[in-house]
Amino acid sequence: MKLMILDGNSVVNRAFYGVGYLSSRSGQPTGAIYGFLNIMQSLLDEEHPDALCVAFDEKGPTFRHEEYEGYKATRKPMPEDLASQMPILKEILSAMNVPMYSLSGWEADDILGTAGKICGSEGWDCVVVTGDRDSLQLVDVHVTVKLVTTKGGRTQSVNYTPQVFESEYGFPPKGLIDLKALMGDSSDNYPGVPGIGEKTAKDLMAKFGSLDNVYANAEDDSLKPAVKRKLAEGKESAYQSYDLATIRCSAPISFTPEDNRIRKWDRAKVLELFRQLEFGRLIEKYRLLEPDEDSTPAEETKLNVIEVTTPETIAELQSAMRFIRPVGVAVTEHLDGFALAVGDTVYTALETDLGLVDYPLLLEQLWGTDVKKICHDSKSIRSELLRRGIQADGIEYDTALGAYLLEPARSRYNPTDLAQQYCGRTLPEDLSGQAAAVLALGTALPKLVRANGMEAVYRDIDFPLCPVLAEMESTGIAVDKNTLESFGAMLSERIRDCENLIYGYAGGPFNINSTKQLGTLLFETLGLPHGKKTKSGYSTNIDVLEQLREKHPIIPAIIDYRMLTKLHSTYAEGLLKVIAPDGRIHSTFQNTVTATGRLSSTDPNLQNIPVRTELGGEIRKMFVARPGWVLVDADYSQIELRVLAHVADDKAMQDAFCSGEDFHTHTAAQVFGVAPEEVTPQMRRSAKAVNFGIVYGISDFSLAGDIGVSRKEAKAYIDGYLSHYAGVRQYMEDVVKNAKESGYVESMYGRRRQLPELHSSNFNVRSGAERMALNTPIQGTAADIIKIAMIRVRDRMMREGLQAKLVLQVHDELIVECPETEKDTVLSLVTEEMEAAASLKVPLIAEAHAGQNWYEAK
Repeated sequence: MKLMILDGNSVVNRAFYGVGYLSSRSGQPTGAIYGFLNIMQSLLDEEHPDALCVAFDEKGPTFRHEEYEGYKATRKPMPEDLASQMPILKEILSAMNVPMYSLSGWEADDILGTAGKICGSEGWDCVVVTGDRDSLQLVDVHVTVKLVTTKGGRTQSVNYTPQVFESEYGFPPKGLIDLKALMGDSSDNYPGVPGIGEKTAKDLMAKFGSLDNVYANAEDDSLKPAVKRKLAEGKESAYQSYDLATIRCSAPISFTPEDNRIRKWDRAKVLELFRQLEFGRLIEKYRLLEPDEDSTPAEETKLNVIEVTTPETIAELQSAMRFIRPVGVAVTEHLDGFALAVGDTVYTALETDLGLVDYPLLLEQLWGTDVKKICHDSKSIRSELLRRGIQADGIEYDTALGAYLLEPARSRYNPTDLAQQYCGRTLPEDLSGQAAAVLALGTALPKLVRANGMEAVYRDIDFPLCPVLAEMESTGIAVDKNTLESFGAMLSERIRDCENLIYGYAGGPFNINSTKQLGTLLFETLGLPHGKKTKSGYSTNIDVLEQLREKHPIIPAIIDYRMLTKLHSTYAEGLLKVIAPDGRIHSTFQNTVTATGRLSSTDPNLQNIPVRTELGGEIRKMFVARPGWVLVDADYSQIELRVLAHVADDKAMQDAFCSGEDFHTHTAAQVFGVAPEEVTPQMRRSAKAVNFGIVYGISDFSLAGDIGVSRKEAKAYIDGYLSHYAGVRQYMEDVVKNAKESGYVESMYGRRRQLPELHSSNFNVRSGAERMALNTPIQGTAADIIKIAMIRVRDRMMREGLQAKLVLQVHDELIVECPETEKDTVLSLVTEEMEAAASLKVPLIAEAHAGQNWYEAK
């Protein structure tokens, strides 16, 4: 039999610092709980114990504090973000029927030791899980210490048996107490022998084997005089440290291994707690919504599922489509199946069952104007329907958009998860359950969106944008395949040239893509200056390489090699793989991914093609108009800065934009106190960096790195900027203050983003949230404006009967494909509609150009 006992405080600390900051929408920190539960589950999967329990420290002093006043005196108190999670974690463990042990005046270490000793006496094996090496003294024939470490959210562990310990330390596990007595412990703050460090302590242990033997041989001729003196002066301290380091295996707890047998959870209680903490993935992982052998899930909804396979059921489905109120609809990924929910009756229809006549007919009827529908992710549905030649009509509400507005930082919007959270309904994960979930959400979400002041964002921006995006995905953008293949061949040749150059400097071939091999070459073979070496080797990231650019000619070659291989794999190879049979690339535009409201592009991502490099320009030349057509490219001029001038109501910034001068030159002139004509290129670059960086809460450290000046100079630039643009300074103070009070920030149109991290006790987490508070209203407003512009441009082109089509959006840039004969009309139309998309206190400027390819149009 095997019992596993967790050092609760040790494991939860590693979870807290390893996972990072997570919180529920209410602002309750959850990262430590989430991490602890995942660590515990991975340990259970590894060890398969018969019994499980957790030991926790109690608040207040222990007998060790009474013995030595300085014991653990340097330990910082538990962060509030972690302390607030401890009661909830213990409530979850209780619901999981995991016994917990703690004892006033004693440490969890002593409980671990006592449990291990009792296990041994009763013939059980015991696995002690901790991140504290002090517990290695407990290792014996019945006790294994599983030492855990957590980094970057990943947990690793080593099982210490007597053999493993001795192979690493060279003496038995109990000798760890003697080692600690000699070297002390800075973490627990007991001194050991002052002046004796870890190396000397290990040498003494290797030579004499124990503290008693060390002092029995304290005058040994082999010892250095300094060591003899330190031992003599520190004897009392050594034996006191020995006592402090010794884990007591006789804590007065009532403990038998059998009492800790793994038992069934109180599933309803665990589910309730997980819902409160918004642990959707854990609910799914532990299948808490499914019945176990002895119970039925809380609030289980019984559905009347009718499979549509016969003429009679087809007629019944068609009748249901004419229901007076909206029906809930869920679809498969490629629209080869759908489910329609009317109350708790759900009809499911599959193309494989109905065939190529009945199914398309039902699909066309379902998505007609006459059927009022609530659906989930209407953009994707519209896009798939367009591939089948069907226009979607009659959509009353999109539950994915509603949930996205309420929780824009959420990672996934599964309908049944959302129905549990917002409607308290437990539904199956299949297509019928999703349709029922969508129907329920169609009632709950509109009310919540309205209550949170985002009804207009939904109605005027996000929902009407869906058909625009679907049409863009369906249309795609043409690619010159032959030119792209030639570009790839050119890159391959340049990559080979770089390889040969690098091998020449290196003295022979090696794996350039291996960080370890490259680090060894640069910092050991070539002797270039390097940063700290870690267990994984030297860092060779781009920041490190840029600092070394002038140190050796191999460095520019390596930088070029990395750039070329990235371009080759991502674009030359990557784009060729996704050219459809029609010769066009049909990117997917994600409208429920970014927390700020920005659109993103995937499969492939066409929004991150390099703009400012020569090769980036070459890639844009591959995107072409069809014969007889042109591409029209229009983008906003400095939209985020113009939004900042508006929302901050900064008169000086507004005057600068209204004057028509180059804004960066104007800013440089004001900050540096010179006439505009005296502004140097370097002054303008610095002003530009501050202009754009200020929106993101840039620090003097970051600005200094961006423009190559000292932190002092960078701080002077920022201070000068904020002195001139006092309205911006006030805005930056107000937006963070208001966000801390309300818990959220919002765009000019009311799009909200919750920021519970603003109240984190962790400085880095809190500072990051403050930067988000500064940037989100600006970036979110700019994102809303470009979405409004897309809707206006598409609608006007349709109204005027043009053949022109929107084909791409890249943040502040729109690309339209149109016949040559419509070029002038579209140039004027796109400019007008983009500039009329928002009414700001400064001009909203859009600039449009046309060309045969994206590069020419840009």
